Amino acid sequence: MEKIYSEYQKECTLVKSSTETIRFLLGFSKSLHVITYQGLKFENILN
Repeated sequence: MEKIYSEYQKECTLVKSSTETIRFLLGFSKSLHVITYQGLKFENILN
């Protein structure tokens, strides 16, 4: 397993995100609410 992962690790590059992207994702995660009712999951996005 180590040999497989070490080969792909050389080809990977880190992607840097902007602060606007991070703020958008944090704001979205704060507004997302998941409600479970009788085995069903409902996702609500509060605006």
